[in-house]
Amino acid sequence: MPRPTKFRRVEFFPEDNYFVPWGKPKCEIEEIVLKVEELEAMRLKDIEELNQEECAEKMQVSRQTFQNIIDVARKKVAIALTEGKAIRISGGYYTTNHCKFKCIDCGEVYEINYEQDKLTCPNCGSQRVMCSKKAGFCGRWCNGENLT
Repeated sequence: MPRPTKFRRVEFFPEDNYFVPWGKPKCEIEEIVLKVEELEAMRLKDIEELNQEECAEKMQVSRQTFQNIIDVARKKVAIALTEGKAIRISGGYYTTNHCKFKCIDCGEVYEINYEQDKLTCPNCGSQRVMCSKKAGFCGRWCNGENLT
């Protein structure tokens, strides 16, 4: 039995999370899902130009785990670009210190993590939730607004 997957620390969330090849009919487009932590790995290594050890430390994973994450991410992007597939950024095994949400109905405060829907309270299932950090790092990811 494999060990449970450790959550990866993510600091960046894209404004746009869906990219499609231009000129292809929607009914013909296949989709590749790029996990949030895979995008973060590419951002840290390829844009921030950190070394592997620094990237792993920022994501709070081992160097080998970081290497595995970035290898998978780069392969997905290469396949999408060479085969004309759409890229959807979604899901993964991550946590962040940027966004915490509060349920209006039960008062539960929670972070976005794993493949959790930020619009649904994990405690009571209510969709009446709001960002609990109105002034902070949330930015356009949750806009610091009531999400109901």
